[in-house]
Amino acid sequence: QVQFVESGGGLVQAGGSLRLSCRAPRSITSTFNPLTIGWYRQGPAKQRELVASISSARNTDYADSVKGRFTISRDNSRKTVYLQMNSLKPEDTAAYYCNTVPHNDNWGQGTQVTVPS
Repeated sequence: QVQFVESGGGLVQAGGSLRLSCRAPRSITSTFNPLTIGWYRQGPAKQRELVASISSARNTDYADSVKGRFTISRDNSRKTVYLQMNSLKPEDTAAYYCNTVPHNDNWGQGTQVTVPS
């Protein structure tokens, strides 16, 4: 099971930007590159949702709520996936996680993003 390490969250005013990073553990070598990786988030009293994903061919997909504001990318040499978040809104407040798509049950600790209203 792969457990990613997320970082980059914080407190940002509405309209601001953050860049999240998600690094796979060193034990992952040949298994990382072919994987489709997604960024998920779970807001207060909400279900966890998939907000962006990127395939091994770098095809991307976004939830309607973040389309045009968030950009997912990956660096296979560093086994890292990024989420550039622009024009942040209070409704983006959540803990953000990365995982495979479809996800496995081995979630990391996540990184908190807070956008005050």
